[in-house]
Amino acid sequence: MRLMPDPAFEQRVNAVRHFSRFYTRRIGLLQDGLLDSPFSLTQARVLYELAQRPDSTATEVASALGLDHGYLSRILRGFDDQGLIDRKRAKDDGRQIVLSLTTRGRKAFAALDHRSQRDMGALLHGLSEADQARVVAAMRTIEKLVGEQETDTPSPSSYVLRPHRPGDMGWVIGHQAALYAREYGWNIGYEALVAEIAAQFIRNFDPARECCWIAELDGEPVGSVFVVQDSAEVARLRLLAVDPKARGLGIGRRLVEECIAFARAKGYRRITLWTQSILKGARHIYEKAGFRHIDSKPHEGWGAPLVGETWQLDL
Repeated sequence: MRLMPDPAFEQRVNAVRHFSRFYTRRIGLLQDGLLDSPFSLTQARVLYELAQRPDSTATEVASALGLDHGYLSRILRGFDDQGLIDRKRAKDDGRQIVLSLTTRGRKAFAALDHRSQRDMGALLHGLSEADQARVVAAMRTIEKLVGEQETDTPSPSSYVLRPHRPGDMGWVIGHQAALYAREYGWNIGYEALVAEIAAQFIRNFDPARECCWIAELDGEPVGSVFVVQDSAEVARLRLLAVDPKARGLGIGRRLVEECIAFARAKGYRRITLWTQSILKGARHIYEKAGFRHIDSKPHEGWGAPLVGETWQLDL
């Protein structure tokens, strides 16, 4: 039985091919020498691998790059002729030959690495910070979805923090309302409180004294925090939250650190916050950051009896 072609799938394939043609041209992969160097793309990748993995065997390099062993052998012979690599027997197994870059090889790699950093910087330089973050997130999404993943856990570097922009307040309100209803059974009264805080922040926003950070993971918002002015000397930290799928990456700690650094830079002498005793994760972050628990008061909030806590940090 012959399967009927799927026009929608074929369009997606063509879109991927179009992007591949665009990107290889945009970053200069069609030139004879990569980054104005005498090396091809594959040769440059082998140099990079040897720089990152000193004392590797040819088998390990071939496996890491997915290269045919014969093709790699020809590249290595060329590197030998140019004095770029050393070969020596492994200390723990005399049958194994390990490869390393010579001084000349390290210089050749350093020049390539510098040019690559320069060119990628030029690629991003004309974009706003928010658009740079979108580009990086899109690339990580491609890598995550079509690459071979050794782990399902995102790396700590895969998130970015950015200032708020239009639409973020709606996300903060919906995210926090759904999150705390799911985890603690809080009712719509909490959503009303978050909406009031968000609306007040937008109406009275003073960028010289206040800030909001949104944490993004693979281009998707997963966390937030606010610093608002209580008085000339006191800042208030509000609405810290991190989505469960992004916990364990240090996002909550990083958001609080940004608040503290911002408050110090703006001349505040103290940060205060109000949290709930059942929010163990947040309380642990505050304690580690140096906040002190100074007051507790029970209240009937959001459908369940709670204990509100005031914490503060002297700057």
